[in-house]
Amino acid sequence: MSKPVTYQEIMTQDVAWQQAIELIDQNRLDLEHLNLEQFDQVIFTGCGSTYYLALAAASLFQELTQIPARGLPASELLFYPLSVFPKKLRTLLVAISRSGESTETVTAVEQFVRNQLGEVLIITNYEQKPFAKMGKINFAIPAGKEQSIAQTRAFSSMYVCIVGMAALLAGRKDLFAAMQQLPLAGRVLIQKYEALAKSIGSDLSIDRFYFLGSGPRYGLACEVSLKMKEMSLSHSEPFHFFEFRHGPKSMVTNTTLLGAFLSTSNRSMEEDVIKEMRALGARPITFASDNADVVFPTLFPEEIINVLYLPIMQLIAYYRALAKGLDPDRPTNLDAVVRLNGLNGRSG
Repeated sequence: MSKPVTYQEIMTQDVAWQQAIELIDQNRLDLEHLNLEQFDQVIFTGCGSTYYLALAAASLFQELTQIPARGLPASELLFYPLSVFPKKLRTLLVAISRSGESTETVTAVEQFVRNQLGEVLIITNYEQKPFAKMGKINFAIPAGKEQSIAQTRAFSSMYVCIVGMAALLAGRKDLFAAMQQLPLAGRVLIQKYEALAKSIGSDLSIDRFYFLGSGPRYGLACEVSLKMKEMSLSHSEPFHFFEFRHGPKSMVTNTTLLGAFLSTSNRSMEEDVIKEMRALGARPITFASDNADVVFPTLFPEEIINVLYLPIMQLIAYYRALAKGLDPDRPTNLDAVVRLNGLNGRSG
């Protein structure tokens, strides 16, 4: 009996990462001609998983380029444009959609172009959709296409693409060169820790999940929390490390799993939070380059390592779904693409 497609997509995402890196390399000249100095701000946008991708991307992009960047849901661009696009500010809009068919994202791009607010850059997995040609620069990563509803391979491939783009736009060729080793590292990581993911995911004594990540890792914590909800219908929430102390820690019990995406620059302070929650009964699973429950196979610069936080948590959500008798390929009440009536043609 064949495994669910979600499993196959998680296990093969390194191939999509490789294609994303190659795609950025092939479009170096277009990126070099973009000239970031012409923009006052960068807005990353998407819906659902790609909104969380936008959060992670904006944090990293601003850190690398020093250009103001924000991640927002596409619906905010449509319904509250004056809060997003102040007058006289020229914007680079980075629109992200796995399918290229999410109504809010497509309509937000159309409205942005119609109002001549700046330039558009597209990130997607489906190269044949009209959305994949709506930008000044378009990146389509077909190896990230998915049959499953919950994004895994698609999300990580688009994230790798954006990290590579940010590195080159920031003039950090050293970071982009180091990214060449990410696909192999991802493959080794999955092979080494799949058994751990299965053990944790199959433990139904765990009844709540909290994911901690700060800076660009907060958006990734949001995404893996969403995967836990979508696939396994489990109580799951993301938090910045220190924010977890301000109220949410009251929810910690001895049936709590705490996923901790440790940084390099602030690790000692983040580990203080983990120690405090362990004393309250939480079971932490830590991710880092060394001395953690999940150790990354290769030492990478902190700016490009973030995609390695994703696969094992995706597998934990997958195995929890199986343990609960759920179909990870068909999450309850969800469709692969959200299409809405009444938005197309919206003026603004």
